[in-house]
Amino acid sequence: MAGEFSRTSRIGDQLQKELAKLIQFEVKDPRLGLVTVNEVRVAKDLGYADVYYTVLGKDDQPEVLAENQEALESSKGFLRRRLSQEVKLRVMPLLRFHYDQSVVNGTRMSALIDEAIRDDQTKHGNEDE
Repeated sequence: MAGEFSRTSRIGDQLQKELAKLIQFEVKDPRLGLVTVNEVRVAKDLGYADVYYTVLGKDDQPEVLAENQEALESSKGFLRRRLSQEVKLRVMPLLRFHYDQSVVNGTRMSALIDEAIRDDQTKHGNEDE
């Protein structure tokens, strides 16, 4: 039980909470939409933190996603400085932002499963008659 949560995962959780607040309330970039921070993975040496995010309702618009990525990239320094004020670490990791495709992939997979079930039901419905 003691080794279940590593130090880097606890740091990642704390950075996720703080980043979500900072992006929502302090980043004033008009290109930035409703960003949700899904996960933060911190390297063992605390050299960098991979931030995985989604943009609410804009998953199918590549130009909007690109604008959000640019806005996050341009606010990296500000976010890192504010994180260092909020989270007490000897070394604040460099931030690397990645759009999280898992939500889009999950929706697509769910639609495919629903379609397969409907097809199966129509085939079995025709055989019973």
